[in-house]
Amino acid sequence: MRTSVATVSLSGSLTEKLTAASRAGFDGVEIFENDLLASPLRPEEIRVRCADLGLGIDLYQPMRDIEAVPEEEFARNLRRARHKFEVMRRLGADTVLVCSSVSPLAVDDDALAAEQLSRLADLAQDFGFRVAYEALAWGRHVSTYDHAWRVVEMADHPALGTCLDSFHILSRGSDPKGIEDIPGEKIFFLQLADAPLLAMDVLQWSRHYRCFPGQGGFDVAGLVRHVLRAGYGGPLSLEVFNDVFRQAEAGPTAVDAHRSLLVLQEAVGLAELPAPVVPTGVAFAELVTPDAEPVSEVLGALGFARTARHRSKPVDLWQAGEARVLVNTGPAARRDGTGLAAIGLESPDPAGAARRAEALLAPVLPRRRASEDAPLDAVAAPDGTQLFFCATGRPELPEWRGDFADVEQAGPAVPGVRRIDHLALVQPWHHFDEATLFHRSVLGLSAQESVDVADPYGLLRSRAVAAADGGVRIALSVGAAPADDTVHAQHIALATDDVVAAARRFREAGGPLLAMPANYYDDLAARFEFAEGELETYRELGILYDRDRYGEFRHCYTRTVGRVFFELVQRDGGYQGYGAQNAPVRLAAQHAARRLTGG
Repeated sequence: MRTSVATVSLSGSLTEKLTAASRAGFDGVEIFENDLLASPLRPEEIRVRCADLGLGIDLYQPMRDIEAVPEEEFARNLRRARHKFEVMRRLGADTVLVCSSVSPLAVDDDALAAEQLSRLADLAQDFGFRVAYEALAWGRHVSTYDHAWRVVEMADHPALGTCLDSFHILSRGSDPKGIEDIPGEKIFFLQLADAPLLAMDVLQWSRHYRCFPGQGGFDVAGLVRHVLRAGYGGPLSLEVFNDVFRQAEAGPTAVDAHRSLLVLQEAVGLAELPAPVVPTGVAFAELVTPDAEPVSEVLGALGFARTARHRSKPVDLWQAGEARVLVNTGPAARRDGTGLAAIGLESPDPAGAARRAEALLAPVLPRRRASEDAPLDAVAAPDGTQLFFCATGRPELPEWRGDFADVEQAGPAVPGVRRIDHLALVQPWHHFDEATLFHRSVLGLSAQESVDVADPYGLLRSRAVAAADGGVRIALSVGAAPADDTVHAQHIALATDDVVAAARRFREAGGPLLAMPANYYDDLAARFEFAEGELETYRELGILYDRDRYGEFRHCYTRTVGRVFFELVQRDGGYQGYGAQNAPVRLAAQHAARRLTGG
């Protein structure tokens, strides 16, 4: 089906929005009236610009407060509509969106509303146009899609149909099954938006918190299935009001938007994409640093050994158990210290994973490599982290470790760390929802509910994505304001069977553990019962504790090196979480440590 996006969904000038929509692969746009009014281009020029970009103008919107008003007011509305239709003729649009009235002049009279909408449709028909009537969730008298359809049906005019909007329908809890009773030819347009499930005024919810399908909590795919069963054949169009999207760059937002429609079409059977290839584990985490010594000291204290060096690049391989960390001191290293730049994901089918990524607008990254290097495919996550699709230890596929030559070890790896348990990635503040959709759709990971974590200087929003078996876990987080991106560091969590022993070894090797406030352990004593001496051990080593219905979680943290720190974790009995209950204490401790060190 055709795909479209309302210009209000993107930031920038109208020409910037049109260019972004075209480059992202959309077939058409809805021209939001405010964007037209603010544009220096005349309607005829915008029409030509859209044609040059390969975009159709699928809708002009919105026309407000038209129906069920006193006759003298309606006469003024018809005069206004005539002027708008003249603009549409110059623009090349043939369908106008009319929202249900919120005017205090409107009366609760369906017959009058139908009669006046029919007269509006007469005028539109004279221009060769159609009127799509939409129920606003906060409409004064018409606020549900079925009520809007009854008014349209009563008017019985060929140029009058209805516009269905997933937000207005689902935010009110309306049952979308009734959509199937509307003749498909009378559904003139379909607007789509998702949203997080919030308890708030629906108007504020709509104006600030909409997001693209797959990023919120609505069953947008289920609604689209009902619309398709009704016989609708028009565009799938996105209309998203979102404060973050309005401030983000239009190009990446448009790509994110189009990706959401590709995934939606796959979900409802309108498109066939390469199947998701869910990663089964973490092959490596790659740190980029201008100075390898500080992070090498921490890795050594954690029990890692430097086992190999890349044959043609300044990259060392450190290993402990099945956990592998690459330390890259190449020219791409950031001046502000060590950062997590890439993740190697174990993939059952690396080529299939790359095909899936490219189909969802995440092209394989161009890479400079020597002729003898393994041909690994990598794509970029929304935060810029490179994701490599690996097949470690599978002789029938390229082996990335073949690019490394063994080195004489400074000492053997110390038993304790088994593998990488999870990775925590801080997202740019305007890419958080995009990151969730990316990891779900491109990588096939499942997303948990978003949580807000209290930080001493605001809120930290976090959402975990994971494979069903827990082989891959990634915690995505973002601060409440743009400046927070520089405050919160990324981290690598390392699984161990005995976090107490691992923490002691790390400290005895000279590793700096993050100290926790004594008040935290006083609270633990009130919340849980521990064996004699257990809580004192946790207090001594800075170990945090959590428990869910599946099991227990013990974890502690290293000091931050550059923009990265490590976490030692022990999961017992099938614990599923990440210790979110403890995050505020950890964040406060990190802020305190940063003040002490001046970092």
